[in-house]
Amino acid sequence: MTDPALPAPLFDRLGGRPRLLQMLRYFYADVRQHQEIAPIFAAHIHDWPAHLEKIADFWSGATGGPARYAGPMPFKHVSLGLEERHFAAWLGLWARHCRAHLPAREAGELIALAEGIGQRLRQIITLHGGGKFPPA
Repeated sequence: MTDPALPAPLFDRLGGRPRLLQMLRYFYADVRQHQEIAPIFAAHIHDWPAHLEKIADFWSGATGGPARYAGPMPFKHVSLGLEERHFAAWLGLWARHCRAHLPAREAGELIALAEGIGQRLRQIITLHGGGKFPPA
């Protein structure tokens, strides 16, 4: 039995996988048109429907839903040549879409979650890929 004093997992408050996937579709439609980051995605993603399902699997687990993603997400980004401008662009679009598609509380939580993941990803790229990020 769940404790009614504890909030439901973010995944549930987002509306589960259907609502998460819907937001991801809108978000990645903008990503694919963004001047800074679209070329990186275009060079590496060739099957967008499959990629969106994989990304939904990642965010499902990250938000307290079913843990369906089992890949080495951080290390898939090491060789991409990412710079701070790429992170800023991605996170800026993410925040805009979260605020546009989600209630304020859930948007704030999902933005903070992405920012934390982004910070860890920067550190991994710096350590393993020779990235150009200052130490945290």
